[in-house]
Amino acid sequence: MPKVVARRRKGYTHDVEIEGGHKLVVDEPESGGGADEGPSPTRLLAASLAACTAITIEMYAERKEWPLDEVEVDVEMEYGKPSTPKAFNVILRLPKELSEEQTDRLRAIASHCPVHRALKHETDVTVIDRVELV
Repeated sequence: MPKVVARRRKGYTHDVEIEGGHKLVVDEPESGGGADEGPSPTRLLAASLAACTAITIEMYAERKEWPLDEVEVDVEMEYGKPSTPKAFNVILRLPKELSEEQTDRLRAIASHCPVHRALKHETDVTVIDRVELV
């Protein structure tokens, strides 16, 4: 099972290590009490949705041999409760050369990316009953 570990640096700033040797910093903005040394977890979630959507439609287009050199996915987030996303709005920017049928199909495929599906409650999340003291 792939592993992701967050370790507190100071305040709300955390160093995150992702299996495979990837590292990033996650923090809250200054307005939320953080030092703004990295994206907030919710903005990172929006970034994951944008990247996953782009990769999903690129893979599909590649299998269909459709021209998809220029792809951009924007994700706009609406907040409900403080720091809690209420909605994610995904905007696809696709090449003009695609037909209406191809564009419609890619729009439908976009909602099948793993992050989108997880956000739609298709993934179980469990906080383990075990706490390991360090």
